Amino acid sequence: MKNFVKNQIKKSYEVKKNMLDNEKLIDEILEIGNLLIETYKKGNKLLIAGNGGSAADAQHIAGELVSKFYFDRPALPAIALTTDTSIITAIGNDYGYEYLFSRQIEANGVKGDVFLGISTSGNSKNIIEGLKTAKEKGLITIGLTGESGGKMKNLCDYCICVPSRETPRIQEAHILIGHILCSVIEEAIFGKGF
Repeated sequence: MKNFVKNQIKKSYEVKKNMLDNEKLIDEILEIGNLLIETYKKGNKLLIAGNGGSAADAQHIAGELVSKFYFDRPALPAIALTTDTSIITAIGNDYGYEYLFSRQIEANGVKGDVFLGISTSGNSKNIIEGLKTAKEKGLITIGLTGESGGKMKNLCDYCICVPSRETPRIQEAHILIGHILCSVIEEAIFGKGF
């Protein structure tokens, strides 16, 4: 059992080591960080969505931006589209599960906002519909996916494909990327700069 635990840690480490050694991926994270900094400076907001563990990641990232990450500072507008059970159940019942996020983007997204869709497979139907609606409304689209990128890869303005095919390892990398983005945004807008 001890070796099983060690192997889980080793697998997580290996994915992160591959990310660290991938200059293209590092540049993509920085580019998205700069994009989000400019989005906030213009007075726009971030909408985030995912399913299951990715829904938890959406809420986690939104919480870090609205509350704080490293230090006290003014709140930043970020909305996890995964939290309102009345909206989610109404849309699911009236339109279908695949429209959970697209209807909310239609209602709350404005040109210049950013939609961040999180899907380990890159093929979640409700994220794909959300990306389509976001594009129609003039939102900038970002995807966090696994290695292949799935269908999302071609629908996003920016798509970070974590170099793994294992859902837990991809999710661990997604929250790492989310934390990096939160820290970059917070420091650039409210900190001492880089």
